[in-house]
Amino acid sequence: MTLTLDDVTLRLGDGDDEITALDRVSLTVAAGELIAVVGPSGSGKSSLLAVAGALLRPTSGRVRIGTEDITDASDRDRTAVRARSIGFVFQGSNLLPSLTALEQLQLIPDLAGQRPSAARARATELLTEVGMAERLGRRPGRLSGGERQRVGIARALMNDPSIILADEPTSALDTERSHEIVRLLARETHTRQVATVMVTHDTTVLDLVDRIYTMADGRLTVGLTSASRPTETSLLAPG
Repeated sequence: MTLTLDDVTLRLGDGDDEITALDRVSLTVAAGELIAVVGPSGSGKSSLLAVAGALLRPTSGRVRIGTEDITDASDRDRTAVRARSIGFVFQGSNLLPSLTALEQLQLIPDLAGQRPSAARARATELLTEVGMAERLGRRPGRLSGGERQRVGIARALMNDPSIILADEPTSALDTERSHEIVRLLARETHTRQVATVMVTHDTTVLDLVDRIYTMADGRLTVGLTSASRPTETSLLAPG
């Protein structure tokens, strides 16, 4: 399915403390497309993911997943949208330290009351697919940073989502592991025909994505294709 943000504005706070986190942002991400959004801290990248992921409701504009307009959905319906259609890949993997790799993936289906045998089979299949078949029983403390992010990507795929939203998935990794993770994310995006948005400060991985956007002061500039990849880190301000 396609992810569409149409003229989205998001204002946070009240009165003199109000800020415009997103300023008339329009974005379309097609099924099977991996885009990167780059920009300095505080530019609105996290707000973009929050709105796209049905975590925040925009002040104005529309948000659609496929043909479904989720802009005015109730909190209960938005929760259902996230469970049904969206997979999140967090900065630093965000795994629970007491659970094994297999249990990380089984947790949400278990809480939802799904059959344990089906959840275990699905989790095992996904972890095998991302190269973690030999690490199913290991807890995060016994996994490398790259392995933890592989588990995070597999977890994001557990609900067979239409949309993947990745927040700085390579921030804690070296260059080699960063490329490994983004190549995996790109492979899963293209193979599964998922619309994927990756927020990143890492310019070394931008040649692996399909399109690049820049965020500044809540505004999103027109993207470049990977064929027009940037060669200078000036795309990003420090922060």
